[in-house]
Amino acid sequence: MNASQKTGEKKTNYRWTICAMLFFATTVNYLDRQVLSLTWKDFIAPEFHWTDNDYGTITSVFSIIYAFSMLFAGRFIDWMGTKKGYLWAIGVWSVGACLHAVCGYATELWVGVESSDALIAVQAGSTLALTIATVSVYFFIAARFVLALGEAGNFPAAIKVTAEYFPKKDRAYATSIFNAGATVGALAAPLTIPLLAKYFKGIGVGNGWEMAFIVIGALGFIWMAMWVFMYSEPSKSKHVNQAELDYIEQDNETVPQSSTTEKEEKKMSFMQCFTYKQTWAFAFGKFMTDGVWWFFLFWTPAYISDVYGFSSDSGTAMSLIFVLYAITMLSIYGGKLPTIIMNKTGMDPYAARMRAMLIFAFFPLLALFAQPLGNKEVFGEHAYWFPIIIIGIAGAAHQSWSANIFSTVSDMFPKTAIATVTGIGGMAGGVGAFLINKGSGMLFTHADATQMTFMGFQGKPAGYFIIFCICALAYLTGWIVMKALVPKYKPIILD
Repeated sequence: MNASQKTGEKKTNYRWTICAMLFFATTVNYLDRQVLSLTWKDFIAPEFHWTDNDYGTITSVFSIIYAFSMLFAGRFIDWMGTKKGYLWAIGVWSVGACLHAVCGYATELWVGVESSDALIAVQAGSTLALTIATVSVYFFIAARFVLALGEAGNFPAAIKVTAEYFPKKDRAYATSIFNAGATVGALAAPLTIPLLAKYFKGIGVGNGWEMAFIVIGALGFIWMAMWVFMYSEPSKSKHVNQAELDYIEQDNETVPQSSTTEKEEKKMSFMQCFTYKQTWAFAFGKFMTDGVWWFFLFWTPAYISDVYGFSSDSGTAMSLIFVLYAITMLSIYGGKLPTIIMNKTGMDPYAARMRAMLIFAFFPLLALFAQPLGNKEVFGEHAYWFPIIIIGIAGAAHQSWSANIFSTVSDMFPKTAIATVTGIGGMAGGVGAFLINKGSGMLFTHADATQMTFMGFQGKPAGYFIIFCICALAYLTGWIVMKALVPKYKPIILD
């Protein structure tokens, strides 16, 4: 029995305040990502004469930059430490978010056109229109490069903070809470970003989308000011008493303190991480599934516009997106399921998480029915609600899966390697996202131009149906390979 238990000291709960900070950082992270997806179709594309392929290029390049940045972001966080590393990450991505606002002005200067109205007035399909599209895409890619570079640090830092502030049994639940920031960000985005763009356009501040990037990007600087004063390691925090510290460090009780200290001081080299099957299992699971979430995030507003004709600033579109991400909020309970399984069966953390992930992997199969159920000719003029509800359920399953797959890293790797391995998996997820985003843009442009048919659908609806089928099968495929690579709980102990 430790000293705090003997004195009956009531533990503080500052770890949940830190979890709330991670939640808000993730919310800002996803708001910054969503500004482009919610403004490009109705505000940006007419100005720069973009096609689906142009947008697909921007989102896919963002994904691949994010992927390779994740590879080094985790190592950077392990080296810099969570406090300074997180500050650097959110500072860089907030600057990148704001930089999008100057892409229009830079394009005007480059092509020699005096205003945004003049850009819009250029004849579609002309050589000048093609030049404008190409130049603007490059400028947006440059801004996305800075955004991706910073955003890559969010999850490695957040997972490392979670490992510092929570015992293993609580980490998936804490992860599901801060990971819900992605859902809240995606939920708030359609209710704020199109309206911001519409408002500023109405009062004559550019075409509106510029200020949307600036206003949302500025939120990150507010978070940074709070983080400076609120975060320190649990053992050094004035807000954490001994009772809470004992609770946080309860996993160390089964190992002699001297041995624990010695092992924690040892470092795992970057290349050494790749020698473990646990790393490859995590990376493959991320590769197969991250792109699904990013596809839903980046393409759902365009899907609603392309297939059902609702612009992003219309009441119907905002309602559809809101309901979609409201459903994904159910994922906050996804991190609790492994704890319930552990308590009822006595399973180790990894086995419980894998069982929970298998359950979550079945829900995305509903996406196979998203496009057929959305057929207005068969199910009526309000049939668009069916795919939205299905995508919401698949999104909730993804976020539940994500909370648990992240926790497999902290279950099996020493704390000194958690951010690095998280970064490696994030890179794999980013590569998957690159492939699905670029492939989607190319597929939708081709399907529209050739009026391609698939399973009774024609044009872009046929293209969306194909991608929905890929998304539906991704999770079971990922789970099977992860289970084959690491069939049982096997924590890594450095000699």
